[in-house]
Amino acid sequence: MRILVVGGAGYVGSHCVRHLLRNGHEVKIYDNLSQGHTGAVPEGLLIEGDLHDTDKLKSVLKQNGIEAVFHFAARALVGESVARPDIYYRTNVTGTLDLLDSMVATGVRKIVFSSTCAVFGVVESPISEDLPKNPINPYGFTKLVIERALTDYAAAFGLEVAVLRYFNACGAADDATIGEDHDPESHLIPLVLQVALGQRPNIRIFGTDYPTPDGTCIRDYVHVDDLADAHLRVLNHTVPGRMVDYNLGTGVGVSVRQVIEAARRVTGLPIEAVEDARRPGDPARLMGNPAKAERELGWKAKFTDIEAVIRSAWAWHHAHPRGFAD
Repeated sequence: MRILVVGGAGYVGSHCVRHLLRNGHEVKIYDNLSQGHTGAVPEGLLIEGDLHDTDKLKSVLKQNGIEAVFHFAARALVGESVARPDIYYRTNVTGTLDLLDSMVATGVRKIVFSSTCAVFGVVESPISEDLPKNPINPYGFTKLVIERALTDYAAAFGLEVAVLRYFNACGAADDATIGEDHDPESHLIPLVLQVALGQRPNIRIFGTDYPTPDGTCIRDYVHVDDLADAHLRVLNHTVPGRMVDYNLGTGVGVSVRQVIEAARRVTGLPIEAVEDARRPGDPARLMGNPAKAERELGWKAKFTDIEAVIRSAWAWHHAHPRGFAD
Protein backbone atom coordinates (compact mmCIF):
# COMPACT_ATOMS: atom_id res chain seq x y z
CA MET A 1 0.00 0.00 0.00
CA ARG A 2 1.18 3.56 -0.71
CA ILE A 3 1.20 5.36 2.65
CA LEU A 4 1.93 8.96 3.62
CA VAL A 5 3.33 9.14 7.15
CA VAL A 6 2.63 12.64 8.45
CA GLY A 7 5.07 13.43 11.24
CA GLY A 8 7.16 10.45 10.16
CA ALA A 9 10.44 12.07 11.23
CA GLY A 10 9.30 12.07 14.86
CA TYR A 11 9.71 9.43 17.54
CA VAL A 12 6.79 7.04 17.00
CA GLY A 13 6.40 7.97 13.34
CA SER A 14 9.97 7.06 12.41
CA HIS A 15 9.68 3.64 14.04
CA CYS A 16 6.41 3.07 12.22
CA VAL A 17 8.07 3.99 8.91
CA ARG A 18 10.66 1.30 9.52
CA HIS A 19 7.99 -1.34 10.15
CA LEU A 20 6.01 -0.29 7.07
CA LEU A 21 9.07 -0.62 4.84
CA ARG A 22 9.96 -4.00 6.32
CA ASN A 23 6.47 -5.19 5.45
CA GLY A 24 6.65 -4.12 1.80
CA HIS A 25 4.67 -0.88 1.87
CA GLU A 26 5.63 2.16 -0.20
CA VAL A 27 6.20 5.13 2.11
CA LYS A 28 6.51 8.87 1.83
CA ILE A 29 7.08 11.09 4.87
CA TYR A 30 5.56 14.56 5.26
CA ASP A 31 7.08 16.55 8.15
CA ASN A 32 7.87 20.18 8.89
CA LEU A 33 10.81 19.09 11.11
CA SER A 34 9.68 21.33 13.97
CA GLN A 35 10.12 18.30 16.25
CA GLY A 36 11.33 15.55 13.91
CA HIS A 37 14.83 14.68 12.73
CA THR A 38 16.14 14.04 9.22
CA GLY A 39 18.45 11.42 10.71
CA ALA A 40 15.46 9.39 11.87
CA VAL A 41 14.22 8.54 8.38
CA PRO A 42 15.66 6.73 5.36
CA GLU A 43 17.15 8.87 2.62
CA GLY A 44 14.84 9.91 -0.20
CA LEU A 45 11.52 9.49 1.65
CA LEU A 46 11.17 12.87 3.35
CA ILE A 47 9.06 15.68 1.92
CA GLU A 48 9.44 18.77 4.05
CA GLY A 49 6.12 20.54 4.39
CA ASP A 50 3.51 21.91 6.77
CA LEU A 51 -0.05 20.69 7.25
CA HIS A 52 -1.34 24.24 6.77
CA ASP A 53 0.16 24.28 3.26
CA THR A 54 -2.83 22.50 1.77
CA ASP A 55 -1.80 23.11 -1.84
CA LYS A 56 1.47 21.28 -1.29
CA LEU A 57 -0.23 18.60 0.79
CA LYS A 58 -2.83 17.88 -1.88
CA SER A 59 -0.11 17.75 -4.51
CA VAL A 60 1.88 15.21 -2.45
CA LEU A 61 -1.20 13.04 -1.89
CA LYS A 62 -2.15 13.09 -5.56
CA GLN A 63 1.26 12.79 -7.21
CA ASN A 64 2.31 9.85 -5.04
CA GLY A 65 -0.97 7.96 -5.43
CA ILE A 66 -1.38 7.81 -1.65
CA GLU A 67 -3.90 5.22 -0.45
CA ALA A 68 -3.66 5.75 3.32
CA VAL A 69 -2.35 8.31 5.79
CA PHE A 70 -0.72 7.68 9.17
CA HIS A 71 -1.05 10.91 11.17
CA PHE A 72 1.52 11.42 13.95
CA ALA A 73 2.11 15.18 13.67
CA ALA A 74 1.07 16.95 16.89
CA ARG A 75 2.20 18.91 19.89
CA ALA A 76 2.14 16.60 22.90
CA LEU A 77 3.30 18.29 26.13
CA VAL A 78 0.61 18.71 28.78
CA GLY A 79 2.24 21.66 30.56
CA GLU A 80 2.96 23.47 27.32
CA SER A 81 -0.63 22.97 26.23
CA VAL A 82 -1.83 24.76 29.37
CA ALA A 83 0.59 27.66 28.88
CA ARG A 84 0.16 27.92 25.09
CA PRO A 85 -3.23 26.49 24.08
CA ASP A 86 -3.08 28.57 20.89
CA ILE A 87 -0.25 26.41 19.54
CA TYR A 88 -2.15 23.23 20.38
CA TYR A 89 -5.39 24.27 18.75
CA ARG A 90 -3.56 25.53 15.67
CA THR A 91 -1.39 22.43 15.26
CA ASN A 92 -3.49 19.57 16.61
CA VAL A 93 -6.92 20.76 15.52
CA THR A 94 -6.56 23.14 12.57
CA GLY A 95 -3.62 21.22 11.13
CA THR A 96 -5.51 17.93 11.24
CA LEU A 97 -8.61 19.49 9.68
CA ASP A 98 -6.41 20.80 6.86
CA LEU A 99 -5.10 17.26 6.40
CA LEU A 100 -8.61 15.77 6.35
CA ASP A 101 -9.85 18.34 3.84
CA SER A 102 -6.85 17.62 1.62
CA MET A 103 -7.57 13.89 1.80
CA VAL A 104 -11.22 14.39 0.88
CA ALA A 105 -10.24 16.65 -2.02
CA THR A 106 -7.81 14.08 -3.44
CA GLY A 107 -9.87 10.96 -2.81
CA VAL A 108 -7.71 9.45 -0.05
CA ARG A 109 -10.09 7.59 2.22
CA LYS A 110 -8.04 5.77 4.90
CA ILE A 111 -6.40 7.37 7.94
CA VAL A 112 -4.81 6.01 11.13
CA PHE A 113 -4.69 8.70 13.81
CA SER A 114 -2.34 8.82 16.80
CA SER A 115 -4.38 9.76 19.84
CA THR A 116 -3.68 9.54 23.55
CA CYS A 117 -5.00 8.21 26.84
CA ALA A 118 -5.16 11.89 27.88
CA VAL A 119 -8.60 12.08 26.21
CA PHE A 120 -10.03 10.16 29.20
CA GLY A 121 -8.89 12.56 31.91
CA VAL A 122 -8.96 11.09 35.41
CA VAL A 123 -10.65 7.67 35.38
CA GLU A 124 -10.05 4.36 37.09
CA SER A 125 -7.40 2.11 35.53
CA PRO A 126 -7.15 -0.10 33.56
CA ILE A 127 -8.75 2.15 30.95
CA SER A 128 -10.97 0.59 28.29
CA GLU A 129 -12.28 2.29 25.15
CA ASP A 130 -15.85 2.72 26.42
CA LEU A 131 -15.02 4.80 29.51
CA PRO A 132 -16.14 8.46 29.57
CA LYS A 133 -13.78 10.94 27.95
CA ASN A 134 -13.26 14.10 30.01
CA PRO A 135 -9.77 15.49 29.27
CA ILE A 136 -8.36 17.86 31.88
CA ASN A 137 -5.86 19.77 29.72
CA PRO A 138 -5.80 21.36 26.24
CA TYR A 139 -3.56 18.60 24.84
CA GLY A 140 -6.09 15.88 25.66
CA PHE A 141 -9.01 18.04 24.57
CA THR A 142 -7.49 18.83 21.16
CA LYS A 143 -7.04 15.12 20.54
CA LEU A 144 -10.63 14.43 21.58
CA VAL A 145 -11.88 17.18 19.26
CA ILE A 146 -10.17 15.41 16.36
CA GLU A 147 -11.54 12.02 17.40
CA ARG A 148 -15.02 13.53 17.08
CA ALA A 149 -14.12 15.23 13.80
CA LEU A 150 -12.86 11.92 12.42
CA THR A 151 -16.14 10.25 13.33
CA ASP A 152 -18.07 12.98 11.50
CA TYR A 153 -15.77 12.98 8.45
CA ALA A 154 -16.05 9.20 8.22
CA ALA A 155 -19.85 9.39 8.19
CA ALA A 156 -20.03 12.32 5.76
CA PHE A 157 -17.27 11.38 3.30
CA GLY A 158 -16.93 7.61 3.65
CA LEU A 159 -13.50 7.75 5.30
CA GLU A 160 -12.01 4.65 6.89
CA VAL A 161 -10.72 5.82 10.25
CA ALA A 162 -8.71 4.12 12.98
CA VAL A 163 -7.85 5.90 16.24
CA LEU A 164 -5.02 4.45 18.31
CA ARG A 165 -4.66 5.82 21.84
CA TYR A 166 -1.18 5.49 23.31
CA PHE A 167 -0.19 5.15 26.90
CA ASN A 168 3.50 5.85 27.71
CA ALA A 169 5.50 5.31 24.51
CA CYS A 170 9.05 4.18 25.22
CA GLY A 171 12.04 2.19 24.01
CA ALA A 172 14.02 2.27 20.78
CA ALA A 173 14.63 0.29 17.59
CA ASP A 174 16.18 -3.15 17.89
CA ASP A 175 19.43 -2.05 16.19
CA ALA A 176 19.71 1.18 18.24
CA THR A 177 19.89 3.34 15.11
CA ILE A 178 16.78 5.37 15.93
CA GLY A 179 15.26 6.24 19.27
CA GLU A 180 13.84 8.97 21.47
CA ASP A 181 15.23 12.49 21.06
CA HIS A 182 12.99 15.32 22.28
CA ASP A 183 13.85 18.91 23.08
CA PRO A 184 12.87 19.48 25.79
CA GLU A 185 12.72 15.91 27.03
CA SER A 186 9.75 15.14 29.27
CA HIS A 187 9.52 11.33 29.32
CA LEU A 188 10.70 9.47 32.40
CA ILE A 189 12.88 6.76 30.86
CA PRO A 190 15.11 9.02 28.75
CA LEU A 191 15.36 11.48 31.65
CA VAL A 192 16.56 8.68 33.93
CA LEU A 193 19.08 7.53 31.31
CA GLN A 194 20.37 11.08 30.95
CA VAL A 195 21.31 10.89 34.63
CA ALA A 196 23.19 7.66 33.94
CA LEU A 197 25.02 9.42 31.10
CA GLY A 198 26.00 12.31 33.38
CA GLN A 199 23.89 14.79 31.41
CA ARG A 200 21.79 15.79 34.42
CA PRO A 201 22.58 15.49 38.14
CA ASN A 202 19.51 13.56 39.25
CA ILE A 203 15.99 12.45 38.47
CA ARG A 204 13.16 14.09 40.38
CA ILE A 205 10.36 11.93 41.77
CA PHE A 206 7.20 14.02 41.85
CA GLY A 207 5.19 12.63 44.75
CA THR A 208 6.00 9.73 47.07
CA ASP A 209 2.72 9.55 48.98
CA TYR A 210 0.38 8.15 46.33
CA PRO A 211 -1.85 5.16 47.24
CA THR A 212 0.46 2.72 45.41
CA PRO A 213 2.76 0.02 46.82
CA ASP A 214 5.86 2.27 46.88
CA GLY A 215 4.11 5.64 47.00
CA THR A 216 5.02 6.74 43.47
CA CYS A 217 2.88 7.01 40.35
CA ILE A 218 2.23 3.91 38.26
CA ARG A 219 2.19 4.07 34.47
CA ASP A 220 1.79 1.74 31.49
CA TYR A 221 4.97 1.75 29.36
CA VAL A 222 4.33 0.50 25.82
CA HIS A 223 7.29 -0.07 23.53
CA VAL A 224 7.44 1.98 20.34
CA ASP A 225 7.88 -1.16 18.22
CA ASP A 226 4.69 -2.59 19.72
CA LEU A 227 2.91 0.64 18.77
CA ALA A 228 4.22 0.31 15.21
CA ASP A 229 2.95 -3.27 15.05
CA ALA A 230 -0.54 -2.10 16.01
CA HIS A 231 -0.50 0.46 13.19
CA LEU A 232 0.26 -2.24 10.64
CA ARG A 233 -2.46 -4.53 11.99
CA VAL A 234 -5.19 -1.90 12.04
CA LEU A 235 -4.71 -1.14 8.33
CA ASN A 236 -6.78 -4.23 7.56
CA HIS A 237 -9.50 -3.48 10.11
CA THR A 238 -10.83 -0.13 8.95
CA VAL A 239 -14.40 0.19 7.71
CA PRO A 240 -15.77 2.77 5.21
CA GLY A 241 -17.91 5.38 6.94
CA ARG A 242 -16.82 4.44 10.45
CA MET A 243 -14.21 5.09 13.09
CA VAL A 244 -12.66 2.17 14.97
CA ASP A 245 -10.66 2.86 18.13
CA TYR A 246 -8.17 0.96 20.27
CA ASN A 247 -6.29 1.68 23.49
CA LEU A 248 -2.67 0.55 23.19
CA GLY A 249 -1.08 -0.42 26.48
CA THR A 250 0.51 -3.45 28.07
CA GLY A 251 -1.96 -3.66 30.93
CA VAL A 252 1.09 -3.83 33.23
CA GLY A 253 1.73 -0.97 35.64
CA VAL A 254 5.24 0.13 36.60
CA SER A 255 6.00 2.72 39.28
CA VAL A 256 8.47 5.59 39.02
CA ARG A 257 10.72 3.93 41.59
CA GLN A 258 10.60 0.64 39.65
CA VAL A 259 11.70 2.43 36.47
CA ILE A 260 14.65 4.00 38.27
CA GLU A 261 15.70 0.71 39.89
CA ALA A 262 15.44 -1.10 36.54
CA ALA A 263 17.60 1.58 34.90
CA ARG A 264 20.23 1.14 37.60
CA ARG A 265 20.31 -2.61 36.93
CA VAL A 266 20.45 -2.21 33.14
CA THR A 267 23.13 0.49 33.08
CA GLY A 268 25.13 -0.67 36.09
CA LEU A 269 25.47 3.01 36.98
CA PRO A 270 24.37 5.06 39.99
CA ILE A 271 21.29 7.16 39.28
CA GLU A 272 20.54 9.71 41.97
CA ALA A 273 16.85 10.30 42.69
CA VAL A 274 15.50 13.36 44.49
CA GLU A 275 12.04 13.33 46.04
CA ASP A 276 9.82 16.29 45.24
CA ALA A 277 6.20 17.38 45.75
CA ARG A 278 3.37 16.04 43.62
CA ARG A 279 2.59 17.75 40.33
CA PRO A 280 -1.01 18.96 39.93
CA GLY A 281 -3.15 16.60 37.87
CA ASP A 282 -0.96 13.49 38.09
CA PRO A 283 -3.21 10.46 38.74
CA ALA A 284 -1.83 7.71 40.95
CA ARG A 285 -2.38 5.01 38.30
CA LEU A 286 -2.68 5.25 34.53
CA MET A 287 -2.86 1.90 32.74
CA GLY A 288 -4.49 0.64 29.59
CA ASN A 289 -6.82 -2.28 29.01
CA PRO A 290 -5.57 -3.82 25.74
CA ALA A 291 -8.31 -6.48 25.54
CA LYS A 292 -10.10 -4.97 22.54
CA ALA A 293 -6.91 -4.64 20.49
CA GLU A 294 -5.97 -8.21 21.35
CA ARG A 295 -9.43 -9.53 20.50
CA GLU A 296 -9.98 -7.65 17.23
CA LEU A 297 -6.47 -7.00 15.91
CA GLY A 298 -4.61 -9.97 17.36
CA TRP A 299 -2.28 -7.38 18.90
CA LYS A 300 -0.48 -7.94 22.16
CA ALA A 301 2.50 -6.04 23.50
CA LYS A 302 5.68 -8.12 23.26
CA PHE A 303 7.60 -5.83 25.63
CA THR A 304 6.02 -6.20 29.06
CA ASP A 305 9.23 -6.41 31.10
CA ILE A 306 10.44 -2.92 32.02
CA GLU A 307 14.09 -4.02 31.98
CA ALA A 308 13.78 -5.14 28.34
CA VAL A 309 12.22 -1.79 27.46
CA ILE A 310 14.97 0.15 29.21
CA ARG A 311 17.65 -2.08 27.68
CA SER A 312 16.52 -1.07 24.19
CA ALA A 313 16.37 2.60 25.17
CA TRP A 314 19.81 2.45 26.83
CA ALA A 315 21.37 0.92 23.70
CA TRP A 316 20.13 3.96 21.72
CA HIS A 317 21.07 6.61 24.30
CA HIS A 318 24.46 5.05 25.04
CA ALA A 319 25.33 4.93 21.33
CA HIS A 320 23.86 8.38 20.64
CA PRO A 321 24.30 10.47 23.81
CA ARG A 322 23.48 13.64 21.87
CA GLY A 323 20.58 12.03 20.02
CA PHE A 324 20.44 12.59 16.28
CA ALA A 325 23.08 15.32 16.63
CA ASP A 326 25.56 12.41 16.78
